[in-house]
Amino acid sequence: MSLEIHLSQHALAPRHAVLDRPMLPPFPDTTRSVLFGLGCFWGAEKTFWRQPDVYTTAVGYAGGNTRNPTYREVCGGNTGHAEVVLVVYEGGASVLQNLLDVFWESHDPTQGMRQGNDLGSQYRSTIYVNDDAAFDLAIASRDRYQLALNRASLGRITTEIAQDMGFYYAEDYHQQYLAKNPAGYCGLGGTGVAAR
Repeated sequence: MSLEIHLSQHALAPRHAVLDRPMLPPFPDTTRSVLFGLGCFWGAEKTFWRQPDVYTTAVGYAGGNTRNPTYREVCGGNTGHAEVVLVVYEGGASVLQNLLDVFWESHDPTQGMRQGNDLGSQYRSTIYVNDDAAFDLAIASRDRYQLALNRASLGRITTEIAQDMGFYYAEDYHQQYLAKNPAGYCGLGGTGVAAR
């Protein structure tokens, strides 16, 4: 099953700049999708396009109440959307578990409406899935990581985990931004606590 992916209102390049695969559906029947929000989506996308079993990635907006938002609107804080990465992957629960581990290790999920110096609801930590099995896996993964954070005397996870959130593509200049701008900003940073 796939997430509800809204075709872009923005003109997008037809292929992923790094993986050279489509960024727009339909995707192969063998793939599944998940949305991860872990702060600024530029570095987050780079983290996931490097993972094995990832078919394609794209950045966009999810979790809010505005249809087809723009970057300016999302940054204004009134849309309710988070900056997220669409991760389309091939495989089942073991692949999703690996992606969840990468998610937890790549940012600080205890910071609420921020990530490092990036402040605002669009930078909150999120996992959006499309079925009960993936939801249960995400919850179990969160609970395991919380135990690891507890052992390190770190805070409570604030990550929002939900099902059936629609995805809206961000503007083309955000897609694979750090591949096109290697010296570009990336504020992504983890806690140093392993999830595996």
